[in-house]
Amino acid sequence: MGLFKDSKLITDPLADNNPITIQVLGICSALAITAELEASIVMSIAVLFVLGVGNVVVSLMRNIIPSKIRIIVQLIVVATLVIIVDLVLKAFAYELSKTLSVFVGLIITNCIIMGRFEAFALANGPWKSFLDGIGNSLGYAVILIIVGFFRELLGSGTLLGIPVLGDPIEKTGVYAYGYENNGFMLLAPMALITVGIIIWVQRNRNTALIEDH
Repeated sequence: MGLFKDSKLITDPLADNNPITIQVLGICSALAITAELEASIVMSIAVLFVLGVGNVVVSLMRNIIPSKIRIIVQLIVVATLVIIVDLVLKAFAYELSKTLSVFVGLIITNCIIMGRFEAFALANGPWKSFLDGIGNSLGYAVILIIVGFFRELLGSGTLLGIPVLGDPIEKTGVYAYGYENNGFMLLAPMALITVGIIIWVQRNRNTALIEDH
């Protein structure tokens, strides 16, 4: 029974308790950096590291953190981890780090991370906190990758920068049949619309998620 409960810490955020589509957290990065699939994947990995490790660190310190300064301590933890991510990106993926630019730093203010620190890590042990961090970051990642996939594919005709629909200049592939890239997909409003479609599909599949008015 305990194992089943622990597994739900990972599976619930992937579907019926997704941090973006159900809790409506972390929307800003979902709108801002999903025009390219690569950026979506890297941001997902960054949040996975920060939330997974951060939850464990906060959980380990939960009994020695004075209540009055707990938010400051949580900010120090997440800021330290974000600095590590930023330095690694600059060292090994400099061009991508410029694409993500300020949004890596804004992981510090991501509501998902601070919310899990406050709501879960401060009240649970390191193992459960780790699973909770992994589950919520994977739930976040799934949405970012789905949105990034469709925005890059339909907006640029590429995936991870590789042309997959043909050559729009030479009119090969689907472009030979009159298809044109939808530049609107690369704008932030389309990210919001794409997330909205995902929310609609999710609630259509599980009507229990529909709020009563």
